[in-house]
Amino acid sequence: MTFKKTQTGCAIAAATLTMAGALVSPQALAHSKAERIAEATSSKVDALEAQLQAMQAELNSLRAAQGAPSADAQKVQELDEWMQQVKSAPVKAQDHHDNTIFFRGGFAHSDQARNGVSIQSDVVPVGAQDQSDTDAWYIGAGFDFGLTDDVWGMMDNTQVLAELMFEYKEFGGHVQGNAIAQDPTGLVAAGTPRSVTVNQLTITAAPKIKFMKDSPLRPWIIPIGLGLHVISPPSESITVLNPGLMFGGGADYRLWKDIFIGVDARYHLTGGASDGVNTDGYTAGGYIGIGF
Repeated sequence: MTFKKTQTGCAIAAATLTMAGALVSPQALAHSKAERIAEATSSKVDALEAQLQAMQAELNSLRAAQGAPSADAQKVQELDEWMQQVKSAPVKAQDHHDNTIFFRGGFAHSDQARNGVSIQSDVVPVGAQDQSDTDAWYIGAGFDFGLTDDVWGMMDNTQVLAELMFEYKEFGGHVQGNAIAQDPTGLVAAGTPRSVTVNQLTITAAPKIKFMKDSPLRPWIIPIGLGLHVISPPSESITVLNPGLMFGGGADYRLWKDIFIGVDARYHLTGGASDGVNTDGYTAGGYIGIGF
C-alpha cells in the first residue's frame, strides 16, 4: 500500500516536472530568438547610421570644394574679369604713326667764310681773291624712327626717336676761282678764271626727344648728334670730309592725321678749321612731315 502511494507520488512529480519543462522551454526559446532579432536589427541600424554619416561627410566635402575654388578656377575667373575690363574700356583711335619722313629748307650761316683749293692762293693778295658768302640756303630730308613712347619707362608721353638726316647747303654759285690756284699758265693769260660753286653736304644721325605725345603741338630737342660734312671745293690740303657734333631743337604741329609742319634750328660744331676750312655754323628753317 505504501509502495503504491510512493509510485503514485513519483508519477505525479514526474508529470509535474514534465509539464513545467514543456511550459518553460517555449518561453526560453522565444526569449532567445527575440534577443537575436533585436541584436540583428541593432547592427543594421548601426551600419545604416555609419553609411549616412559617410554620405554626410562626402556632401560636406563637396560643398567645401565648391565654396573654395581651385587655383586654376581662380586664374580663369581673373582672366575673364580682365577681358571684360578690356572690352568695356573706350577704344582709342590711333590716327597717326610714330615713324615719319620730313623735308626741310631754310637759312644757313657759317661762322667763317669758306675757301678752298680752287679759291684760295697764298701768293695772291687777299683783296684780289674772291670769297664765298657766310650766309647760305639749305634743303634736306630725313627719317624719324620711333624707339620708345615713355623713355623706356622713365617719362610718360615722351618719345625717343632715331633721326637720320641729310642737308645740302650752298654758300655761292658763282664765286670767282683763283686763276693762279687753278691754272697759272693758261687761265691767267687768257683772263678767264673758272667760277666755283661753294657748297656743303651734311649727313647727321642723332637721338630726338619729343614731348607731349598726345598733343597736336609737340616740341622736341636733339641733345647731341653726329655730323659728317662733305665740302666742295676741297681744302688747300684736298680735304673733303670734316666730322663734328650737332645740337638742335624745334616743334611741329599736326595739321591732319599723318601730315604736320614744323620749325627747327640746329648748330654744327666741328672744333675748328680742318685744313683751313671751318664748317661750324647753324641752320634755321621749316619742314613738312608725313607719318608712316
